[in-house]
Amino acid sequence: MQDNRQPLTYAAAGVDIAAGNRAVELMKQAVRSTFTPGVLADIGGFGGLFALELGQYRQPVLVAGTDGVGTKLKVAMLMDRHDTVGIDLVAMCVNDILVQGARPLFFLDYLAVGQLVPEKVATIVAGIAAGCRQAGCALIGGETAEMPGFYGPEEYDLAGFAVGVVDKERIIDGRDIQPGDVVIGLASSGLHSNGYSLARRALLEVAGYGVDSYLPELGCTVGEELLKPTVIYVPALLPLLEDGVPIKGLAHITGGGLVENVPRILPPGTAVRLQSASWPVPPVFDLIARIGRVEQTEMRRTFNMGIGMVLVVDAGQADDVLSRLIQSGVRAAWIGQIVPGDGTVIFD
Repeated sequence: MQDNRQPLTYAAAGVDIAAGNRAVELMKQAVRSTFTPGVLADIGGFGGLFALELGQYRQPVLVAGTDGVGTKLKVAMLMDRHDTVGIDLVAMCVNDILVQGARPLFFLDYLAVGQLVPEKVATIVAGIAAGCRQAGCALIGGETAEMPGFYGPEEYDLAGFAVGVVDKERIIDGRDIQPGDVVIGLASSGLHSNGYSLARRALLEVAGYGVDSYLPELGCTVGEELLKPTVIYVPALLPLLEDGVPIKGLAHITGGGLVENVPRILPPGTAVRLQSASWPVPPVFDLIARIGRVEQTEMRRTFNMGIGMVLVVDAGQADDVLSRLIQSGVRAAWIGQIVPGDGTVIFD
């Protein structure tokens, strides 16, 4: 019996190696734009090479962090806009290592797609490169995996990995925080990259808005609001850290909000009292709460509520630190104080 079946190929199975090679060519310029003096190899190798200048540090400690963008990617897919989620990816990782006092050195990404479209992949990576430039770190490697049958043709996921360095004596771990210290909050741009499952449920399902629905209270469309990139706080905070400004604690406000992230840096016997009226809450949070009938406690443990980063400083240093932050262009405010307690957050 004659077998007339055509020979199988990888492309026929859904993986196009040629498209992958074209994507690499398209992204090269964006990736190279992030290179710093420590980068020792061009893209395309099996591993990224980075030379650490040990002479700048007495006891260098490497700090590593990894994260993703989460279901915010669903909004990018609905809008077919993919140029900003890479900024979110970098922000989630570099902000995490920054809170321990680390200067970001280099970044790697992992992109998994259902169908590899070179131009789309290049756009996503250009966003990652833009985030790396903001953070002052080099994009030294990554992986793009085409996974048909696992993801839909238009679907993709992102993960990132950041490595930074800090002198051992300058590691920020919150151990010196004590009652009387001041809490300073740095404004977020909106939701950042957390709480999107609840936000999408409220705005897109319960309210029935589309991503192109313009809402006057937001001053933009729903999709534009939800795609606002996460703020990268490295440009505002790193100069203070490298000048030796005595910051006792830093907390990146991600999933869990202020309620769960600030206690992660508190030593035993302390708590934090926040003045809720001391910072403006972006309208998108009020909108989600109203449409979804979400209770305030649930909002505070899901979203950042307008504060993306928290600093703890000595009361005598607070005015100077706040002034320097504002001069750097970041919106900052005195939002509370450390008090005796059991590691909780108290809202007034």
